[in-house]
Amino acid sequence: MRIALDAMGGDHAPGPIVAGAVEAVHDQPGLTVVLVGDRDRIEAELAKAPQADLDRLPIVHASQVVGMEEKPVEALRKKRDNSISKCWGLMATGDVKAVVSAGNTGAMVGSALFNNKMFLPGVRRPGIAAIFPSHQGPIVLIDVGANMNAKAEDLYQYGVMGSIYAETILGVSEPKIGLLNVGTEDDKGTDLTKSTRAIYQKSPLAHRFIGNVEGRDIYEGHAHVVVCEGFVGNVLLKAGEGAVDFLFATLKQEMARLMSVVPAESGQAMASGLSALKSRFEYQEFGGAPLLGIRGACIICHGASGDRAIKNAIRVASTMADDKLNALIVEQIAAGHIAES
Repeated sequence: MRIALDAMGGDHAPGPIVAGAVEAVHDQPGLTVVLVGDRDRIEAELAKAPQADLDRLPIVHASQVVGMEEKPVEALRKKRDNSISKCWGLMATGDVKAVVSAGNTGAMVGSALFNNKMFLPGVRRPGIAAIFPSHQGPIVLIDVGANMNAKAEDLYQYGVMGSIYAETILGVSEPKIGLLNVGTEDDKGTDLTKSTRAIYQKSPLAHRFIGNVEGRDIYEGHAHVVVCEGFVGNVLLKAGEGAVDFLFATLKQEMARLMSVVPAESGQAMASGLSALKSRFEYQEFGGAPLLGIRGACIICHGASGDRAIKNAIRVASTMADDKLNALIVEQIAAGHIAES
């Protein structure tokens, strides 16, 4: 299995990116991670890891980087030798089976959209799937930013792709699908959500579709896959990340106060419990968000990803490629008979 890793993508690249690749190769026999980016800087990071298996960490030089704050389309056109485009180029030619990057999300999606030959047969638009925690275990929220102008047919396909991901990667049997809305009643929502609901009710997924779900219901886990348009999903994702950061920062302050008035053993137990709880919400546990609906596999990581997140993203990418997830997506979208509009 060969995977292309954008070594220059992320807030702290290339250090933690290369370190994550070294760990991934060590943990997964038979895996090769192609490091794409500035050769000199990558080699300098590899020199810091004497245990690195250099034969399975080849470098493809890219002289340019798409910055996190750059406009994606403009940057992709002006910087032809950027690391993101080179990663996609490797997958387009079949040299690698998956692409992983913690770089500019818009550029990652844009690179796929520039060449619709990268789309799976029958897929209208790819969607980014994020993993959310719930009382019933992890769930899938799709789309969280790939498509800001979704149509009802797109939201149906997101449900197809999200449910296959939940089943094959998260191990959920017969995942239930919900449509994010402002209320659970049938008559609530926009023309888009009402049209989407009608499609689901007449589709092969009707028996899995539980109807509308509100934002506060996501964490209950009644739906294993929650479908929404990219604008709403991206706002929800970032609001959730901010809420988690705020909550745990507040708890940490309170813990510091309590530690001074409780026995040492009790304080250590509370700290350990808080750490375990936080791990359920951290993006590093899942590595990143898959871009579903494209040939091969693609994981888009958080810009602040460290080596653990990169290692996990590479693991998930290799699993996606191995599980023939895309074949199931093509089969089930064809079975839905969703017409182009």
